[in-house]
Amino acid sequence: MNRLAAFARFWWEFVIGDDWLAAAATTLAIGLTAALAHANITAWWLLPAAVAVILYTTLRRATRDHAVTGGSRF
Repeated sequence: MNRLAAFARFWWEFVIGDDWLAAAATTLAIGLTAALAHANITAWWLLPAAVAVILYTTLRRATRDHAVTGGSRF
């Protein structure tokens, strides 16, 4: 059972990492793209646009946090 727990912990850290909001938004974007494609609506543009918005948002939040603390978070 220890190996199974370690395997689950690895995937949790790999997917979620330290920004669960980005992981949730990406999952939502993938689901929305799949739903639109299933409805025969051209949705190839949605995922790249969503990734760009998510990346901008996470970088903006990270740089704001860095400026507020006055130093590196690492």
